[in-house]
Amino acid sequence: MKRGIVCAVLAVLVCVVLAENVGVPTASGQTAAPAGGKTVALKAARMFDGKSDAVVMPGIVVVKDGKIVAAGPNAAIPAGAEVIDLGDATLLPGFIDAHTHETSGPAEDWKQAALDQLQKPAAEQALDATVNVKKTLLAGFTTVRDLGAGNQVDVGLRNAIRNGRIIGPRMLVTVHAIGATGGHCDEGGFRQGLFKETGPEDGVANGPDQVRAAVRLAHKYGADVIKTCASGGVLSLTDAVDTPQLTQAELDALVDEAHALRLKAAAHSHGAEAAKRAIRAGINSIEHGSFLDDEALDMMKARGTYLVPTMMALVGLRERLEKATGMPPVIQEKARAAMAAATGMFKRALAKGVKIAFGTDAAVYPHGRNAEEFFQYVSLGMKPADALKTAMSVDAELLGVADKLGTLDTGKIADVVAVPGDPTQEIRVTEKVFFVMKEGVIFRNDRSK
Repeated sequence: MKRGIVCAVLAVLVCVVLAENVGVPTASGQTAAPAGGKTVALKAARMFDGKSDAVVMPGIVVVKDGKIVAAGPNAAIPAGAEVIDLGDATLLPGFIDAHTHETSGPAEDWKQAALDQLQKPAAEQALDATVNVKKTLLAGFTTVRDLGAGNQVDVGLRNAIRNGRIIGPRMLVTVHAIGATGGHCDEGGFRQGLFKETGPEDGVANGPDQVRAAVRLAHKYGADVIKTCASGGVLSLTDAVDTPQLTQAELDALVDEAHALRLKAAAHSHGAEAAKRAIRAGINSIEHGSFLDDEALDMMKARGTYLVPTMMALVGLRERLEKATGMPPVIQEKARAAMAAATGMFKRALAKGVKIAFGTDAAVYPHGRNAEEFFQYVSLGMKPADALKTAMSVDAELLGVADKLGTLDTGKIADVVAVPGDPTQEIRVTEKVFFVMKEGVIFRNDRSK
């Protein structure tokens, strides 16, 4: 653990030095700066507030000191305000992605990626990750929940972004995911004795007491959310994708400890039985859910458990199966099974009225393509306005930040994005974000010239 802390400190220092040397660049190469006491009025043909069923016209959002002071078609623009007219576009709340991995990315060569993970120092991993978070922000995602990293690089990224040293989305981080020995949250596939055995300090726990210790350690070192691996996973070598990996008692302890610390808890779970155990324990969200059966979905509906379906992970897996070299056959088999089951699961969850939150599993596919998740939902039967809300008011509720983010309401933090046209009529315009404001600071405006 001490080595991990030192690595994390070094990673943060590298990010800080880099940022102080090059500034905080926007998409146009300029340096983003807060508006100070200046009032800015954003205008566009339309506005979607993140909670309604339709756009309103025209769209007006007035911002001062990083907060929204007025919004809506009848919002008054104060005298002396700087007016930014974005034309035939729609203003929306900054997008939220509830399932990302900002410190890693997809690899075309499986074995080279495994070697890089072992050889790259934490500082280099942090530098690589600064590219990922910049792409994410400029794609319109002003808030992300990062659900798994190593060497506390996620903590370093979060802090460097929060302190203005680098640009990126607001981050909620896990420090490390928590799971059982040999499970999806453990590092398997290497010969015994090559590395030290993992324990609660690494997020690997067996029995309720060790699980509680792992939660407490994650909290100690800066976790905003607790993530667990309740079932096997696709991209791990030593487990079946749908098998349960934690007992009911272990999950009960994990959720109880997380909630006692006022932290939300998320469960990676492809399998139905693992999900049911997590749901019974009071988990806040099920991530992926590829093989959820009707009983599990009914339990989620009854208890208000969120489903974060990460449909872009399927897109990324499909692309990696087509292009990647060296992917082990066991992983190819698991990937195909998950892809075959997940779309049907999503349609059943939608029909049952399960709460669906927006999360993509960014890193399984290239960072910056997060908004393609909207199209996945709509293509499977969700209404465009409802799809938009998953990354706005719904995600804000899941993350526990609905009092600050997720809608264009007076008093909320001024996270605002703009897309051409009307996303409630053509959802794929969400993939064409051209304006990004976070906390009243403009990081992208492609129509400024």
